[in-house]
Amino acid sequence: MRIASLLPATTEIVGALGRADDLVAVTFECDHPPGLAAPVVVRSALDEGMTPAEIDRTVRERAAAGLPMYDLDREALRAAAPDVVLTQDLCGVCALPGRTVAEALDEIGLSDVVVHSFDPHTFDEVLTGIADLAAAIGAEAVPLLSDLRRRLEAVDAALAGEPRPRALVLEWTDPPFLPGHWVPELVRRAGAVPTAAADGGRSRAVAWEDLEPPEVVIVSPCGYDLAGAQAQAGPVARRYPGVPVVPIDSASYVVRAGPRLVEGIEVLARALHPGRFG
Repeated sequence: MRIASLLPATTEIVGALGRADDLVAVTFECDHPPGLAAPVVVRSALDEGMTPAEIDRTVRERAAAGLPMYDLDREALRAAAPDVVLTQDLCGVCALPGRTVAEALDEIGLSDVVVHSFDPHTFDEVLTGIADLAAAIGAEAVPLLSDLRRRLEAVDAALAGEPRPRALVLEWTDPPFLPGHWVPELVRRAGAVPTAAADGGRSRAVAWEDLEPPEVVIVSPCGYDLAGAQAQAGPVARRYPGVPVVPIDSASYVVRAGPRLVEGIEVLARALHPGRFG
């Protein structure tokens, strides 16, 4: 099967299911599993090197003007000749919307291609979505899901009876955004209580002065790696002197709805409860 994955999370899932060699098209953000050789057919419409404030302003301006956040190379997608296209309709800022993909497929004569939309809102839906995606590409999901659930049970057992600090989780820092979708549950599973987060809903902008004092801050800027999170953690730490600040590679372990969310839970649990994990 020839698979075009237009979402980093689905690329990661395809790899975890042992089908990376079937990928014939990916996006510029698809960096896992390492060593992907498939052509890039989706690129960002934003300039590199922008600050978080500049990105936020540009995204708002483009959305207001009805401009896309991503560019799809239609000819490259046609040349890839996929049997199935993996896409999403969860967030037009985070990835190319499925409706745009469907329109493009029709324009380039690939309207008969199977389109599978991956749109989880909660952590449980991520796991269910992995199983559904596996079925769409003819893969077996049971071994992967069994391993993920085993690791989750190990974290639960290690945290039994452990005090849980109130955690301010920042999905963006300029302006500050509180997380939604599956992120609050990740934090709870890691042994903290996320404040003012929206389970299953969208992240939302807030004012710094409206945030209650936290016992720990988790800096998880959407799409940034660890170095980017560390850079943004500095100004946040100055706002909360004496409060532990934990930056995390959000692009790999928090906002990408794939198997490595479980690794994100493990990483956060170790950071928040070193006495239990070392």
